Amino acid sequence: MKTQLVGAAEIAAALAGGARVRLVLVRSDLANAELEALVRRAREAGIPVRSASARALRRLAARPEPTDALALLGPAPDGGLADVFAAGGAAWLLVGVRYAQNIGAAIRTAEVSGASGVIVDARLDHRARRLALRTAMRADHFMPVCWEAAEAALACAARADYRVVGIEDVGDCAPWEIDLTGDVLFAVGGEAAGIPAELIERCDAVARLPVRGFIPSYNLQAAVAAVALERLRQLEAGSASLDAKREG
Repeated sequence: MKTQLVGAAEIAAALAGGARVRLVLVRSDLANAELEALVRRAREAGIPVRSASARALRRLAARPEPTDALALLGPAPDGGLADVFAAGGAAWLLVGVRYAQNIGAAIRTAEVSGASGVIVDARLDHRARRLALRTAMRADHFMPVCWEAAEAALACAARADYRVVGIEDVGDCAPWEIDLTGDVLFAVGGEAAGIPAELIERCDAVARLPVRGFIPSYNLQAAVAAVALERLRQLEAGSASLDAKREG
């Protein structure tokens, strides 16, 4: 699933075609008629536009050469549950997590891996939510973070035909033994109780991360990162396989 558009020309063409662009980044040290037209068109469409350095754009686009603009596809950062699941791809559900810093780190990790959104079902007051978002280092500026009940997220996932994959120590297979591609809602539980049993029963698969130490589980962010990276590995492997078939 494509999550980025690179270059002013590609972004302009996508906007003309009605693509769901959620954010446009333009080089802060570059000004020309093409970029100005792109910025104007994006703002007229209500799409947030931000400036970024050439280095930041090169890093975000994962290309060795610099680019003049980059766009992210998917729901707007202020989108709700329906927007998250309409976008396709990966969404994350955090259930019963107690510590705001853990939530923030997991949100940041999910965004870095290209998630379409994060749903948080946790009893946090306004101050704790603000701490979580500060820890996420503005990841909520690039994708929706929805503070909703797990049941609402599961209902949306079912309507959108998402698979639900839990990450818990009761799982009977490793993440690399599960197909993590396609539209998936990943569920992770709180630091002490984990994923509630009733939610486990609704998972299509449950992944268990191998451990070898005395502490029985990884930190929440580490678990999210491990599974997110495995999903990206599978997506890259699938893309490489398709390219090989085309060349053959």
